Amino acid sequence: MRILTFGVVLVSVVAVSAADRYPAASGGDILITPILHSSVQLEHAGVVIQVDPWSAGDLAAARPADLILITDTPAHHLDVAAIKRLRKPGAPVVIPASAKTQVPDGIVLANGRSRTFGGVRIDSIAAYDLTPGAPEHPKGEANGYLVSLGGRRIYFAGVTQCVPELTALRDIDVAFMPMNIPPNRMSPAEAADCVKALRPKAVYTYHYDQDYVALLGNPQATLRGIPGGLTVAESLQAFRDALRGQPIEVRSANWYPERRAR
Repeated sequence: MRILTFGVVLVSVVAVSAADRYPAASGGDILITPILHSSVQLEHAGVVIQVDPWSAGDLAAARPADLILITDTPAHHLDVAAIKRLRKPGAPVVIPASAKTQVPDGIVLANGRSRTFGGVRIDSIAAYDLTPGAPEHPKGEANGYLVSLGGRRIYFAGVTQCVPELTALRDIDVAFMPMNIPPNRMSPAEAADCVKALRPKAVYTYHYDQDYVALLGNPQATLRGIPGGLTVAESLQAFRDALRGQPIEVRSANWYPERRAR
């Protein structure tokens, strides 16, 4: 693990996980590479999509993007340096309206809208809180994305609870579902119930170790922990246990390799 200094902020650079494969309807497998927290790389038939690229992940192994999707404005979702590094010349960057000041040439895709880029359809799905309390995630300020790629439907929920716009989706092949969002949002049980309602063929939990992200920015950060006193590993097991017997493949990824023993 390398330590980079940006101004006075220390950022640990975390190695990229190995790619998973998911069978596409045509054009070969879809490669899914978890990078860090909510940062994911998709590849299919020569097309590369980066979701929430972040410089705290080791981008040396990441591929230049034909399309970049940004879900929200915090630095672990919207990293201008990472976008600049991975963006092919002229590649579209899809953003919520709240990101326009940071990515002036970004393409705003409001919740409920869709566009097609190079044959890849992107639907913007609302991502927001149902439970009040800081940090706030109001409706309309962030995006989830449904990516139609290689004849498959891959859903990145973003930072959200189990909102009606999410549960209305159908025929999802792979879902990325957040967990352990403060305060008391998307517990393992809530996340698992949401997955049961969505019924994807396969699911990854992501964006689930908020303390890890806090420590990347500030080694002295006050940690929140997980409600109920669970460790990260225990919360992941609780999620898996809640989905036992469901016809859903639960996929694991090493999103936070330096804390895998927690």
